[in-house]
Amino acid sequence: MAQDLASKFFGQRGGESQHTIHAMGHCHIDSAWLWPFKETVRKCARSWVTAVQLMERNPEFIFVCSQAQQLEWVKNQYPGLYSRLQEFACRGQFVPVGGTWVEMDGNLPSGEAMVRQFLQGQNFFLQEFGKMCSEFWLPDSFGYSAQLPQIMRSCGIRHFLTQKLSWNLVNSFPHHTFFWEGLDGSCVLAHFPPGDSYGMEGSVEEVLKTVAKNRDKGRTNHSAFLFGFGDGGGGPTQTMVDRLKRLYNTDGLPRVQLSSPEQLFSALESDSGQLCTWVGELFLELHNGTYTTHAQIKKGNRECERILHDVELLSSLALVRSAQFLYPAAQLQDLWRLLLLNQFHDVVTGSCIQLVAEEAMCHYEDIRFHGNTLLNAAAAALCAGEPGPEGLLIVNTLPWKRTEVLALPRPGGTHSLGLIPSPGDSAQHGLCSCSCPNLTAAPASPAACVCCARGECWHFQVGQSCPGTSLMTWGFSASQSGASGEGGLGSGEAIGCGKALLASRPPSAKTDGSVTLDNGIIRVRLDPTGRLTSLVLVASNREAIAEGAIGNQFVLFDDVPLYWDAWDVMDYHLETRKPVLGQAGTLAVGTEGGMRGSAWFLLQISPNSRLSQEVVLDVGCPYVRFHTEVHWHEDHKFLKVEFPARVRSSQATYEVQFGHLQRPTHQNTSWDWARFEVWAHRWMDLSEHGFGLALLNDCKYGASVRGSVLSLSLLRAPKAPDATADMGRHEFTYALMPHKGSFQDAGVIQAAYSLNFPLLALPTPGQVPMATWSAFSVSSPAVVLETVKQAESTPQGHTLVLRLYEAHGSHIDCWLHTSLPVQEAVLCDLLERRDPAGHLPFRDARLKLTFSPFQVQSLLVVLQAPLN
Repeated sequence: MAQDLASKFFGQRGGESQHTIHAMGHCHIDSAWLWPFKETVRKCARSWVTAVQLMERNPEFIFVCSQAQQLEWVKNQYPGLYSRLQEFACRGQFVPVGGTWVEMDGNLPSGEAMVRQFLQGQNFFLQEFGKMCSEFWLPDSFGYSAQLPQIMRSCGIRHFLTQKLSWNLVNSFPHHTFFWEGLDGSCVLAHFPPGDSYGMEGSVEEVLKTVAKNRDKGRTNHSAFLFGFGDGGGGPTQTMVDRLKRLYNTDGLPRVQLSSPEQLFSALESDSGQLCTWVGELFLELHNGTYTTHAQIKKGNRECERILHDVELLSSLALVRSAQFLYPAAQLQDLWRLLLLNQFHDVVTGSCIQLVAEEAMCHYEDIRFHGNTLLNAAAAALCAGEPGPEGLLIVNTLPWKRTEVLALPRPGGTHSLGLIPSPGDSAQHGLCSCSCPNLTAAPASPAACVCCARGECWHFQVGQSCPGTSLMTWGFSASQSGASGEGGLGSGEAIGCGKALLASRPPSAKTDGSVTLDNGIIRVRLDPTGRLTSLVLVASNREAIAEGAIGNQFVLFDDVPLYWDAWDVMDYHLETRKPVLGQAGTLAVGTEGGMRGSAWFLLQISPNSRLSQEVVLDVGCPYVRFHTEVHWHEDHKFLKVEFPARVRSSQATYEVQFGHLQRPTHQNTSWDWARFEVWAHRWMDLSEHGFGLALLNDCKYGASVRGSVLSLSLLRAPKAPDATADMGRHEFTYALMPHKGSFQDAGVIQAAYSLNFPLLALPTPGQVPMATWSAFSVSSPAVVLETVKQAESTPQGHTLVLRLYEAHGSHIDCWLHTSLPVQEAVLCDLLERRDPAGHLPFRDARLKLTFSPFQVQSLLVVLQAPLN
């Protein structure tokens, strides 16, 4: 009787206008989370064996699978299963999706790292399954950068699927199907399954919920339904498949069909005329704590991104200079894949167990060790056969001129300070030498920009000081004083060969114990406990710290979230703000002037945690650095540092991948209020007309600007899922840069790069170059030469990929100059596929490039091989 009733009910057909649900088998498997990486391999095997059995029994069943890393694991460990997956891929039942190496975090990885996720993932899918993915599949990440649409489009991807914004704690996202417009204007078709889950079980209730909750009724009549147990694997079951088959075309219910991503997005595109457009980032109003949790993982990520950048640059230049040098393509791919694995959305975010965090730190150590080995090999190749003396190769890996103080190694393990200048502007490719009896300087620039340099190299004999290149610089003084400005005079002088920097007079202690640092560009005054009472831009005498306020103020918050310890920080933590007060008399002068002045102090944060900090101001440097060491042993506390600015603006600017964006400094609406804790990369800036204050960092991501107070998030102390998260010793640096005019014109972007990419001092086994060699230059500071690497398609060839982006937010034409033996130059996409219409005329050793705001462009440059 029951079967007869069911057959009668399911035999009634729905109308033509019924909503169509595209049901796809799905098994979200976290590459690491509450289990280690090696357990994920077994989870994949168990889950995919089940999927294979379902595909065998149900020819219409389609199973989607993301993350190339997981497929490679199964290929290596379970080759028989992998062969079956390839068979079902040929039948169209097993569908690789996503296009990335792992389902990475959508906020913290650099722009270049995001490109490599797609480069490694798409190449893997093409090689193993014969086609690339056309949809980006990231259902469980904790927010999505505004640059992702551009990166997707340039990697052959036009569609995007997630459901995570349904987790918003404050505001309900207004769409399920819409066009997402990125920072540069690129658009992709985005879809959020209206059931707000990637682990449906095929029930009637879920099907009805999918229709009822759809926020784009009347605009589109199709939506996705992802079914299968997930997170820890499992996937679909035969019961789920049977349920959905019965709902295929039943009166009173939406039409359900077993479908694929291609069918879904094809249907959505055909009916997209009324869809709305969302512009900018997709900010998740939850999990804000992941910007800060597990600070050592965050630091490892930033450092390893830098190391791989530097290795690729030096290896590319060595490839051009030496016929014997072999570009380490295989080693670099292995190191990149390790870094990309660590950028999985539960690893780099710190929302993982202790065992996973320890594995991640081992991965970073491997990248550091092997990366430094490759750096030294490239340096040796660059110096091979050169006529100069033995010593250190000082390398500038950034695309602009830099004059910086560097600690150079001396015999016996000690260091001496040297002022390292870029070659003068008079000769882009000129020899820079010095006749000082106690100084040898022979700059050799493998790559350079107009009035700035990329890959600049100088030679120093160990134990010697700054080169005698002619430059304009400032003297430096540091003093303990009782009145602001005393002892802080810096005077400009052209320093040439044989001249010394202006020496500061010995610091004199005054009664109140304050310290003033002055390099002629900025003047810094610290109170007796190390807090910042004044920061003055000397040329305009403009004060940057708010009147009556204190900067470099450490503050401690109670941090007890409602739901998930490692993931969340709630807005109510702001109500528990407690300034950490130091003890007068702990501030002391460190380095006493000359090329560097500094002061340091100790601070007891709590009975269990302490902090020491050196405040450093170098000659010629536009920012003051705060080198910080923390011994942290807390329970549900949150440490930040604050800088109240004498600046008023309703918007603050934050660096993101390949650009920047603005976020409000007020709480006018619930959307504004929900951004009480946001993410940024190397810098944030608060500016009014004519003046601003930038806060830079070398490994932090959590930040906020409320009113006129810039705040950098430093350390958390969650207890789940890792009770040891962030416990122990930490080192990091942040910096403060007041500036005249806009942050673009003042060079804030370049300053943040310089803080994150220090000059390299590489020992060489033999002689070093005597002559400056300039490989590249860019005519505009608005355009950043971000990456120089060998092309993937020519592992033994001499084709380089150059990646540049427009950083100011402007339309601009610029010239890329090169002294390399270029045979051909052509534009390509981020997967390094040639643009058929992208040939670039190469005349007078330069190429003309045109950029729109925040546009990323890649070039293939084919070179002649060097002579033996």
